[in-house]
Amino acid sequence: MTPAIRTVLGDVPPAELGACNAHDHLFLRSPALPGQELDDPAAALAELRSFAALGGRAVAQWTPWGMGPRNEDLPELSRQSGVHLIAATGMHQAKHYAGLPHGPLTDLFVHDLTAAQPKAGLIKVAGAFHHLDEHARHTLAAAAEAHHATDAPIAVHLEGGTAALDVLHLLCVTHLVPPHRIILGHLLRFPDPRTHRQAAESGAFLAFDGPSRAHHTTDWLLLETLSTLATAGHAEQLLLGADTTTATARSTADGPGMAFLLRSIQPRIEQELGRALASKIFVENPSRAFAAHWR
Repeated sequence: MTPAIRTVLGDVPPAELGACNAHDHLFLRSPALPGQELDDPAAALAELRSFAALGGRAVAQWTPWGMGPRNEDLPELSRQSGVHLIAATGMHQAKHYAGLPHGPLTDLFVHDLTAAQPKAGLIKVAGAFHHLDEHARHTLAAAAEAHHATDAPIAVHLEGGTAALDVLHLLCVTHLVPPHRIILGHLLRFPDPRTHRQAAESGAFLAFDGPSRAHHTTDWLLLETLSTLATAGHAEQLLLGADTTTATARSTADGPGMAFLLRSIQPRIEQELGRALASKIFVENPSRAFAAHWR
C-alpha cells in the first residue's frame, strides 16, 4: 500500500506536500481561553496567503474535536490559498471542554479520519503537566486504538513541554504504537536536552513550535537544540510549527504568525545549520511524519 497524506481536499502523495508548517491553528476556541477565539475565515485565509507567498505549501491544523476547528471551512481555504491543509480529530485536556462527547472516543476519532467530510489526517491528544492524568490516559488509549484502525499519526500536546517519556511509554509500550507514528509537540517549552535525546532515540518525531510567542522564554534555544539533535543523528525527526493560538499572534495582525517560520526561522537555519537540514525540517520530515498507509 502506498503511503499518502490525508488533506482536506483528499489524499496526496508525500512528495507533493512541500514546505510545511507542522503545527498550527486556523480556528480555535476554548472555555479556558475566553475572548481569544480564532473564528474568522477571512483572517485565516489572509494568514495562509502570507505563508504561501513565502513558499509555504502545507499546514497541519492541530485543533481537535470540540474546540471549534471549523473543518468544514478548510477545503475552501485550501483551494483559495493553494496550501494543503491537514485537519485533526482527537481531544485536548478536559479543561478545554464544556462537555465531553457521548460514546466511545475511538469510534469518534475513526469516523473523523475515515468518513467525515472533510476527513481528518491526524489525531491530536494531550498530556498533563509533568504527568498523565486519568483524562490523558483515556484519550491517549483511544488515540492508540484509532491509530491501529487507520494508521493515522498521533500528535501530542505536551503541557509545558513535559511528560514526553510518559507519553511514549503509554503509547509505545502499553498500546504498541510504533514511535515513528508519534509527533511530540511543545518540546522547547521544557528544554531538557536529556529528555529530548531520549525521546529522539525512541524514533518519535519532535516538534518545536510556537517561535516568538510572547510567553515562550526558551525560543532563543531553538537553533542550539536543533543542532544538538541533528548532530546526534536525529535530523530526520525534527519538525517546526508556528502554533498560532490568538488573533493578535497572526502575521496579518502584527504578530509573527505562520510567515515567521519562512521569513525568519528558515533563513537562520540555512545560514547557521545548513540548507540540507532546513530542507529536512520543512519539507522531507513532514512528508514522512504525516503520511500513513490508510486503512
